[in-house]
Amino acid sequence: MKLAEALQERADLNRKIAQLKDRVYGDVLVQEGEKPNEDPNLLLAELKQCVSRLEYLIGRINYSNCTIKVDGATLTEMIAKKDTLKVLYAAYRDTLSAASHSTDRARGTEIKIVAAVDVASLRKEMDAIAKELRLVDNAIQQANWTFDLIED
Repeated sequence: MKLAEALQERADLNRKIAQLKDRVYGDVLVQEGEKPNEDPNLLLAELKQCVSRLEYLIGRINYSNCTIKVDGATLTEMIAKKDTLKVLYAAYRDTLSAASHSTDRARGTEIKIVAAVDVASLRKEMDAIAKELRLVDNAIQQANWTFDLIED
């Protein structure tokens, strides 16, 4: 199984677990003398199997991410790089948004508000961050579809 397939299965399991929990909650109490739409005990058994599979996948995915290297970096390191680039990009985007707001003045005597940063320069830096983020994400995605999940 490719790492990407394991990631997809993990996402599917997370959705299924959420649905099963809702189904259990919806059928755990019924009016006396009535039967639930579904047997909550069977749903709980299925939930338990899904959680067990999820635990296995999370362990294998994490192990694989710590073991597989691309261009000298583990996937875990690349994911950390991607996450921090997202944080940096968001900070630049928010800074540029705040710096780009112009204030209208009714009269020339009112105080003029100007940006305290070089907006053009920050936009260039933000574009470079976005490019690096795309390249890192592409490398991660390529690795996910190239490498098998390590199941030792």
